[in-house]
Amino acid sequence: MKSRKVMALLAAAVMTLPLAACGGEATDSSAESKQESSQESTQESSPEADDASGDAEASQGEDTEQGTEGQGTDYDDLLEDIIPDETVTLDVFTQLANYSGEQVGWFAQVMLEKFNVKLNIIPDPDGAGVYETRMESGNLGDIVVWGHDADDYLNAVNKDMLFGWEEEDLLDTYGPYIKEHMPYALEKNREISGGTLYGFGGEVVEDPNATGDFTYSWDLRWDLYKELGYPEIKNLDDLVEVLAQMKEICPTDDNGKPTYGVSLFSDWDGDMVMYVKSMASAYYGYDEFGVGLYDPTEQVFHPALEEGGPYLEMLKFHNTLYRRDLLDPDSMTQGFSGMAEDYQNGTAFWNIFGFLGSSAYNTETHTSQGKGMFTMSPSEATPISYGLSIYGNDRLWTIGSKTQYPELCMAIINWLCTPEGRMTMSYGPKDVCWYYDENGKTVPTELGRAVMLDGKKEMSDGYTGAFADGGCQINNTTWSQDATNPDSNGETYNRLKWDSFAAEPQSEIEADWREYTGFNSRDEFLRSRAVNFAPATTYSAGVKPEELTVIWNQVTECIRTKSWEAIYAKDDAEFDKIVQEMIAKAEEYGYAQCVEFQENEAKIRKACEDAVSQ
Repeated sequence: MKSRKVMALLAAAVMTLPLAACGGEATDSSAESKQESSQESTQESSPEADDASGDAEASQGEDTEQGTEGQGTDYDDLLEDIIPDETVTLDVFTQLANYSGEQVGWFAQVMLEKFNVKLNIIPDPDGAGVYETRMESGNLGDIVVWGHDADDYLNAVNKDMLFGWEEEDLLDTYGPYIKEHMPYALEKNREISGGTLYGFGGEVVEDPNATGDFTYSWDLRWDLYKELGYPEIKNLDDLVEVLAQMKEICPTDDNGKPTYGVSLFSDWDGDMVMYVKSMASAYYGYDEFGVGLYDPTEQVFHPALEEGGPYLEMLKFHNTLYRRDLLDPDSMTQGFSGMAEDYQNGTAFWNIFGFLGSSAYNTETHTSQGKGMFTMSPSEATPISYGLSIYGNDRLWTIGSKTQYPELCMAIINWLCTPEGRMTMSYGPKDVCWYYDENGKTVPTELGRAVMLDGKKEMSDGYTGAFADGGCQINNTTWSQDATNPDSNGETYNRLKWDSFAAEPQSEIEADWREYTGFNSRDEFLRSRAVNFAPATTYSAGVKPEELTVIWNQVTECIRTKSWEAIYAKDDAEFDKIVQEMIAKAEEYGYAQCVEFQENEAKIRKACEDAVSQ
């Protein structure tokens, strides 16, 4: 059973800090929130929350007996009362989506069968003004998903654009699973929202000591690496040389087009270019932090334009790749879909993100040919490892104030938080794609295993379309994939760690990777090396004053634009010139004020980390 003492100590540590420091209002404009794996932070708890969390494990047996919802027949009767007789279309405004339009495929069928709804996905692309337009209209949508619990969200709170979850006993009546199992995440939202509860952030766990899988998995074309004789990769210089050798032995992709070391895209750029700052997270273990990066071990902030700092170092690394013809020249102009096609077709050999590299390339077609992408980080790298949070992250699930169906919206979000809902969202319908065996272990069906290993595979058993095309397009999570699934026998939501998946390699090329590294999973491999650990805390970024927001937008636009120009520089002289132009222009806009703000944020974050470690 989880220790109430541990939970109480965490709560007590949080309560020793001023609310403005570790549970204040938040802001962070980075668009990397559109990644599916996230690691951010948290909020204060209550005695009631402690009781609920402490009793959570004891209640797991009851949950299983009552069904995956764990809420019994009374709740089922309530659902019958609110599920519409005629199909309803719900607008889902989500700042995390990479998709626009009606949800299609198997997830659409699940929503129709279970709630008689269709979901209209409304994304919020950078610079498109969708958020501003919807705010002006007075209606954000029915279900509203936020990239950050920050400026946009708090602006919506202040303008009464969101439905309070305690109005009309909404949470008590239609969100019982959330209320019972996510008390700390709810309390975090209440505090940052000025005392009113509007939702919770995703990636929640119930165990405060849990650690997650690595976001930065260093996926490399293992078949080519094997062909080269497994050359040593100590640092980034070695990596560049290995990628160059791969291009020599594999100059074209599946479609006969030129290959590259890496393919990038700009859709998710935030305060900085995503891939540049993410390389600092992958190599040094520094966390993205406004206009710079934060070292969680030394608790030091590195401004983006710091001379000799991690951001400019990784900017130079990407320029080196470009000049060696190892960076897809379309990287700046192509979107997410263009990058995804590159990895599906084998156009690029390496990606620091597993969900962008191996998940796209390791199809049955490729692995049956002895091809695959698997983890191989430079031996000198210290990738970041994020502690998982009982408070959730800053990517919020909320409900719009103008919805005609608040009860239905709450019931849907509540179901996505149940073990069955969480599993369905990731792996498809229960008993169609997965089930629990007689020992309570999670097992994929034949169809499930096929589509989990290759998203291009077609669904069956009454569900249509390719699995990946029909996946949930909201693009947010409820429970962390490394949270314990109480409906299983001690397993998590992470299929890579299920006994049914982890026991045996899924292909000959994976078997080769296991034999060479001596590990059964990328997580085991990366944890065997030095890592930089970022603990989960109650830190939420502070709100920037309106005047600083204007300055911030100009500065970050300059950093993004000039960074891409520097990546495409033809030589050292041009690279240095562009960087100096970037620094001068950013300083002219007010870069120093942005750094001053972020340095103060670093002090607040440090205080929150110190409080949790006590």
